[in-house]
Amino acid sequence: MKMQWMKGLALGVLAALLISTAGCGTPSGDKDTETVGENVSQGQTDDKSPESQQPESQTPESQKPETQMPESQTPESQTPESQMPDSEETQQETNPSGGGSAENSEGNKEGWTMQDCEIEILCPAEYTKRNADVKYNNVIKTTYYSTTCEKNRPVNIVLPAGYSEDKKYPVLYVLHGIFGSQNDMNNNSITIQNMMTKGLAKDMIVVYPYMYASKTKDACTAIDKENVEAYDNFVNDLVTDLMPFIKENYSIAEGRENTAIAGFSMGGRESLAIGLQRPDLFGYVGAIAPAPGLVPGRDWAMQHEGQFAEDELVFNNDKPILLMICCGDKDGTVGQFPKSYHNIFERNKVEHVWWEIPGSDHGDPAISSGIYNFCKYIF
Repeated sequence: MKMQWMKGLALGVLAALLISTAGCGTPSGDKDTETVGENVSQGQTDDKSPESQQPESQTPESQKPETQMPESQTPESQTPESQMPDSEETQQETNPSGGGSAENSEGNKEGWTMQDCEIEILCPAEYTKRNADVKYNNVIKTTYYSTTCEKNRPVNIVLPAGYSEDKKYPVLYVLHGIFGSQNDMNNNSITIQNMMTKGLAKDMIVVYPYMYASKTKDACTAIDKENVEAYDNFVNDLVTDLMPFIKENYSIAEGRENTAIAGFSMGGRESLAIGLQRPDLFGYVGAIAPAPGLVPGRDWAMQHEGQFAEDELVFNNDKPILLMICCGDKDGTVGQFPKSYHNIFERNKVEHVWWEIPGSDHGDPAISSGIYNFCKYIF
C-alpha cells in the first residue's frame, strides 16, 4: 500500500520515560552483565542522563515549542491522517518511498537493492517480548579508554547466542537520544535476539555506546550549541577509540559490508551524519525520528548551524548498501525534520527507504518499527 504523508505538527516538549534493564543471568568474566527485562516496551528515553551522571538541569519543560521548519524547506501538501492498521496483514508496505531515480547501490544479497525492502509498519508483537524458547544473552556492561575524551567511557554490548571466537560476526552500533545513555536502547536487544533466533536477522554483535563525547563534561546539561557539539564529536570517539576496542576484544567481521549504525532522535541524526562522513566504514545506516541539526534550521530549542549544507547530503563514492529513515506521524518532538531529510535525500537522488508510523509520537512504536525493519535487511 502506498504511504500517506502526514501533517506536520508543532514540536512538543522533550520528555520520555527512561527504560531500565532488569538483571538476570550469570556475569561473564570481569565485565558487569545484566539481562533485559520481560514484556519489553522498546521505548527510548530522550531526556535522561547516564547512571551516576544525572545533571540537575534538564530540558526546559516550561518552554512552549514554536512551529519549526528547516531552512530551505517548505511544507508540502499533505493527505489526511492515516489510521492505525487493523491487523498484521495491513501492516506491510512494499517498496516504500525512496529516491526512485537514484542509481542502485550494491546489495547485501545477489541482485538485492533497497527497492526490494518490504516494510512492516509495526514490529510484530511476538518479537518485542521474551519467549520461553529463546536463549537471551546478557547485556555486557564495560568501559573503554577514549583518547578523544581523555577518560574511560561506558559501553554496553550484546553478543549473539552461541557466540564463538572461532566465528566472525558483523557489528551493529545503536545510538541513544539527547540526555540519554548507553542503557536506554538496550531493551530492543530482545527484538534483535528474537529475530536472530528465528532466522529473520543475521547473527550480530550489538553495541550500545554512550554518545556524549566531551573532554570537560560527563553529561548533557542543556540543548545548546556547546552540548550539541559533544554529540557531534562522537564520530571521533567511535572511529578512533570504540571501534578499535570492539575489534580487540571481540571476534568481529570487518569492512563496511559488516558494519551498521542506527539511532533514535539525536542518535538518528548522528547516525546519518556518521554515515555521510564515513561511508567507507559503515555500509548500513538507519535513523529513527532523527533530530534537527543535520542541516541548518531552527526548532523550538535553538538555531542549528547544521552539520552539512543540504546539497552535501550525498554519497559520492561509497554508496550505502542500506539507508533507512522513519518517524511517527504524530511526533511532537522532532516534527517535520525527519521528513525534511527524506525530501533532501530524494532531491539529491540518494537512494533510501522512508516510512511513517501511524499514531506514534517520539518513542514506540516508531523505535521498534525502525529497529525491526533495519535489522531484517542488514548484513
